[in-house]
Amino acid sequence: MFTTSEAQLKKLGALITTKEIAQQPELWEETALIYQQYQAKLAEFITSFVLKENQKLRVIFTGAGTSQYVGDTLVPYLRQVGDSSLFSFESLATTDIVASPKDYLLPNEPTLLVSFARSGNSPESKATVQLATRLVKNIKHLIITCAPEGELAKFGNSDPDSLVVLMPQCSNDKGFAMTGSFSCMVLAGLLFFDQTTPAQKLAYVAKCASLGREVLTNEAKIKDLVDLDFERIVYLGSGSLSGLAREAQLKILELTHGQIATSFDSSMGFRHGPKSFITDKTLVLGFVGNDAYTKQYDLDVLNEIFHDQIAKKTVAVGQLADIPFAGTKIALTSDELLPAGYLALPDVMVAQTVALLTAVKLKNTPDTPSPTGTVNRVVKGVVIHEFN
Repeated sequence: MFTTSEAQLKKLGALITTKEIAQQPELWEETALIYQQYQAKLAEFITSFVLKENQKLRVIFTGAGTSQYVGDTLVPYLRQVGDSSLFSFESLATTDIVASPKDYLLPNEPTLLVSFARSGNSPESKATVQLATRLVKNIKHLIITCAPEGELAKFGNSDPDSLVVLMPQCSNDKGFAMTGSFSCMVLAGLLFFDQTTPAQKLAYVAKCASLGREVLTNEAKIKDLVDLDFERIVYLGSGSLSGLAREAQLKILELTHGQIATSFDSSMGFRHGPKSFITDKTLVLGFVGNDAYTKQYDLDVLNEIFHDQIAKKTVAVGQLADIPFAGTKIALTSDELLPAGYLALPDVMVAQTVALLTAVKLKNTPDTPSPTGTVNRVVKGVVIHEFN
């Protein structure tokens, strides 16, 4: 797909999505420049909070669907490397907050609401910002979005207690599925809240971009998997890569319009019942982290599934040089090991490529995968009820 002519991609209904997957390494490099531009502004914005002695700032990462999974991917890693003396990190879906705001919005907890959004026009995103402003006494908004004309960006630009950070222009995906928008927002969250030195973070970005380009060159190996006779797919991972597993399964669910059944879980959690999902027509892909302790569990479950011979194929994905695994590997260069938060970026490109190739195999059009229009690029049909 990544070397296919534009004419053929148009015929397949895959031109937009293919380009938007392939351009992500360049977008990550652009996101790093945006981080450098906004780093001081965000620090000043956060110091404007009035906190009591020893009081932490509650940081809620929020969004709907893929935008929620940005926070799910960020939080485990940031709890290790973020400023734990100042911040308490959480990931909450706007869909949960809107449906039951009193369960999630705490009036007396100083809160930085970090809203992730591709378009900024989802009804739940707008309602969450309004509810938080109304219910939380000490609240500010960091809006990380891809659309300058979106409702969230407009709100933030007119509100003195908000800061809007726009992602690269080309990250505002025109295709149905969020690809570059997801990975750029994940990267922005990492760069803004990771306490690692700026120089080290920029080195991580360079490595991510290199590995992302390497994923593109691995298309033939990924296609060999997709060409197998499978009807189900499972994604597994630990920590941040467990959060990523949810986004990975959503991509193939969306692009195939549900023709492939999907499941996701943590590497450890999968044995506790969800393993029943596996049939002899199931692909199991595990994101293997680079933490020496955690990767043991990632590999344990993959080796168990492989030796049980219950799946069509069991696949380990990651920086896997010299890692013993009897199943199939999608192995990326391992000269510099990335921490899980950053490894999520090239890993998600693998999952996006699997979804793209599977959709084409099933003769579904990735750019417009919902032939009935029952699922839309920006959600429709949501009624926001008045909250008293």
